[in-house]
Amino acid sequence: MTSHAVNGLTGADIRAKLDHPVVDADGHMIESTFAVLDFVRQVGGADAAGRYEDMLKGDQSGPGRRAVWVGNSGPGSIDRATAMLPKLYRARLDEAGIDFGVVYGTLALSVLRVDDDELRPIVYRAMNMLYADMFKEVSDRLTPAALIPMTKPEEAVAELEFAVGELGLKAIVVNTMLARPAPEVLREAPHLAKYCIDLASPGIDVGDAYDPVWAKCVELGVAPSCHNAFRGPGTTHGSLKNYCFNSLNSFGHGSEFFCRALLFGGVPHRFPDLKFCFLEGGAGWAAQLYNSLFEYWEKRSLDALSRNLDPAKLDIDLLVEMAEKYGDERLTPERIRAEPHQPGTTQLFVPPEELDDFAGTGITGGEDIRRIFDRNFYFGSEADDRMTAVAFDTKLNHYGAKLNAVLGSDIGHWDVPDMTKVMVEAYEMVDDGFIDDNDFRDFTYGNVVRMHAGMNPDFFKGTVVEKEVSALMTGGS
Repeated sequence: MTSHAVNGLTGADIRAKLDHPVVDADGHMIESTFAVLDFVRQVGGADAAGRYEDMLKGDQSGPGRRAVWVGNSGPGSIDRATAMLPKLYRARLDEAGIDFGVVYGTLALSVLRVDDDELRPIVYRAMNMLYADMFKEVSDRLTPAALIPMTKPEEAVAELEFAVGELGLKAIVVNTMLARPAPEVLREAPHLAKYCIDLASPGIDVGDAYDPVWAKCVELGVAPSCHNAFRGPGTTHGSLKNYCFNSLNSFGHGSEFFCRALLFGGVPHRFPDLKFCFLEGGAGWAAQLYNSLFEYWEKRSLDALSRNLDPAKLDIDLLVEMAEKYGDERLTPERIRAEPHQPGTTQLFVPPEELDDFAGTGITGGEDIRRIFDRNFYFGSEADDRMTAVAFDTKLNHYGAKLNAVLGSDIGHWDVPDMTKVMVEAYEMVDDGFIDDNDFRDFTYGNVVRMHAGMNPDFFKGTVVEKEVSALMTGGS
């Protein structure tokens, strides 16, 4: 790729070329622990604050832990200060070439894993109160994302009503990888439960238990976002020593897990107006999932199962005839006729509809797959990820689809050593011919606007991009 990052260009230079605003779908703040504890103390008292402080220390010093640089550059850098101070963040957006940004917490990513039933609602509420307080004076250009607990549906609904309904927060992030003790271990040996965790999703295998949560999101006009990484003990990203090994594609795995769960759990079918955003994992996994679904539908739809894979339709006489011609002393016609259905390769003799994995998805053909990805799913992609281009490849994607990739700057984290270079790196995809200017407009503006304003027409009201967003949503530009 070209290397504008070293030739002195900044995001402001890229922004000057564009005839549209830039909306960042995923920047990051760095919360100050003392401020977090202030709000935990306010919500839950001194005891809760002490317990949470002990939990934070344990997260940093547990067995096999290794120091990981999360904040930008060194502790004295301007970008580190920017991620900590919303007013400074706002003041530097023009340097970055960004008009408006949605900002997610950093400590938030560990809060999503809090499993203490008593402490969890306290910490979530405290974090949301902190975010509302931090960003109250910069709402024209920045908005924070509220944390919504998903361990229990009733907790999620209660925090949605508080964070969105009372605090007025407009974006949310939900825990989409629920780590629960195996029920058998919890029942027989509860002291060992933490060593035996089942990974579950609120999107599948839960029936309609989480439908009140999805309904509340539609009512309040918020798009649930996923910011989960598949890493840690018991995963394929569980090295005790190597951070890069654990980090690579971990967010992609977490996002794919949730997206797949939603689709096969029928959530987009039951809630066609609800939009979901899968952050930080890029669009490469999304293109693979999207295109693979067509192949699975072709082979595993109910019609295909009935036609090609129903064991009751096995032509045993043909098997015997072929064994007579091509068998040997072990593969004899007699043995084939006696046991034509091998247990290692044949499903149970049940009606094909009982094996219909697409039941409940609303999918009746390829056009439905395209419609769900176009209407319901958005994919956060970072500026230096060239695989974003596959989202816009109409020759590659079935039905000539363009997937809804949205720019997530990741400002505030280690992979953005200079926030003024984010847009510079992103625009290299245009310079190198991977995407065109229209794709870049959708990537940095159109898609994220359609996601948030499509859920809440007032999402950008009172912001510096209000007029342009209004024109876009009404077909003006």
